[in-house]
Amino acid sequence: MKQTRISPRHPRAESLRIRERLIEGYNTGVVAIAGLAAHGRGEAFDYLIGEKTTLNAFKAAKAATAMLLAAKHPVISVNGNAAALAAEDIVNLTEETNAKIEVNLFNRSIEREVAIAKLLRDAGAKEVLGVGEASSAKIPEIASERRGVDPKGILIADVVLVPLEDGDRTEALVKMGKKVIAIDLNPLSRTAQFATLTIVDNIVRAMPTLTRIAARLRAEDKEKLGKLAISFDNKENLCEAIKMINERLAALAKKGIYVTVLEESET
Repeated sequence: MKQTRISPRHPRAESLRIRERLIEGYNTGVVAIAGLAAHGRGEAFDYLIGEKTTLNAFKAAKAATAMLLAAKHPVISVNGNAAALAAEDIVNLTEETNAKIEVNLFNRSIEREVAIAKLLRDAGAKEVLGVGEASSAKIPEIASERRGVDPKGILIADVVLVPLEDGDRTEALVKMGKKVIAIDLNPLSRTAQFATLTIVDNIVRAMPTLTRIAARLRAEDKEKLGKLAISFDNKENLCEAIKMINERLAALAKKGIYVTVLEESET
């Protein structure tokens, strides 16, 4: 299918390129149609934070990286949207943190699992868990298809990174005693609230940020990294994110949102 040509001068060029990647993912069987709606919901919150990585999000990313590096069995859980938007970044992060990759889907089918695994392998992944019969273990208290997990992956993980996750599974993983790192643009979501640590940022920015930080921190002592991760207060983190959104909206309203948005699009 022919891709839409996007002018680099378009003020929403990056947003449109991201949408095209999701559309391509849908056409190749990687993204579920529900994933398109989910992306739109997240994009609305990205507008609210200014479509950039905030200082608050960077601090959360640093603590999240420390948590991954200090873990014994870290796993990155990947759904269709995450694969379509950040396959190479996911692989890069595994190389820096020794994390495993596991496919886990709400709208599960063997065809989608295979398509996502292929996309990840094409991006350089050496191993992709959670495909087909590999997801033989079950997470208690989950009714959806996301209850199936790989015995070599999420089942034995002590830390699970769940970009673009659902709240039910996040809550269940935490109840199992796992530390859960969420990447969620909505600080009010159940995922953000139940996670051990939430990065309020867009996955296309958060994943490269995590990789860059991991490259700097990987030589640090694991005990030191563990202390950095434990010291992070996620409730305070989410409160700061909500406060930042409120302050930004108030400033936009005071200055005149139309003028401000135009100015930001030109920088």
